[in-house]
Amino acid sequence: MAKSINISYIPEIEYGEAWEKQKQIVKAIDEQQQKEHLLLLQHPPTFTIGSQRHPEHLLLGPEQLRQQGIALFEIDRGGDITYHGPGQLVGYPLLWLDGGKGLNLHGYLRNLEQVIMNYLAQFGIEGSRKPEYTGVWVGDEKICAIGVKFNKCRHRKGFITSHGFAFNVKSGIQEEGFRGIVPCGIQEYGVTSLEDVTGRSFTVEEAAQGIIPHFNELFGYTGAISADNSFINE
Repeated sequence: MAKSINISYIPEIEYGEAWEKQKQIVKAIDEQQQKEHLLLLQHPPTFTIGSQRHPEHLLLGPEQLRQQGIALFEIDRGGDITYHGPGQLVGYPLLWLDGGKGLNLHGYLRNLEQVIMNYLAQFGIEGSRKPEYTGVWVGDEKICAIGVKFNKCRHRKGFITSHGFAFNVKSGIQEEGFRGIVPCGIQEYGVTSLEDVTGRSFTVEEAAQGIIPHFNELFGYTGAISADNSFINE
C-alpha cells in the first residue's frame, strides 16, 4: 500500500538554508514527528563539494567566485564537486529506509536514477547509466547528477536519506555553471539538459510536476506538491 509523503516545490532558496531545512526534517522524521518529505527546488548559483574532497576540480579562485556570484559549500553527501543554479531541478528525498526489511542502499541510488530515466522516456529519450559513475546520462552527456547521504537513525532501525539529485532542465546551464568545475571529477564526458535533448521548452516547475508520478510509483508513495509550497506541512 502506498504511503503518503509531503512534497514541496520552492522556486529558489539559498543552498545553506535548504541544507539546514534538510537536517531539521531528517531529525523530525527520525523522531516520527513528521512524514517523509520530497523537496523540489532551485538554488542560486552554487558549487558543492562532496565527501570525496577534490578541490582541484574547482577551476575558479575565490575572487572569480565572488565576481560571478557563485557560492561554495563543502558538504556531507557522497561524490565530488557539482553545480546548482537556476534552470536545474534539485530534488532532496528525505525518506526512512527501514533497517529491518533487507536494506539496500545501492538499490536506493538505482531507483533515483530510474525515476529520471522513466521521465525522459516519456519524450522518447533514452536515459542510461555508466557502470563506473552514479547519475543519468543521455549518450555521453550527463543530464542528472546524484549524491546522497544516509543518516543513521537514532530512534529506530535504518537510515534517513538526504541530499539527492540535480536534473538539468534549461538549455545553457552547461555554459553558465559547469565550465567552472570538472563536474563530478569526470573530464571525458560533457553535460546536457532536458531542453537540449528534447528540443522543447520547459519550466523547472513543469519538470518537477512531471517527475513526481515516477517518484511515487518507484518508491511506493502518494503525494503532490502542497498548495502553500511549505517545508513543514503538518
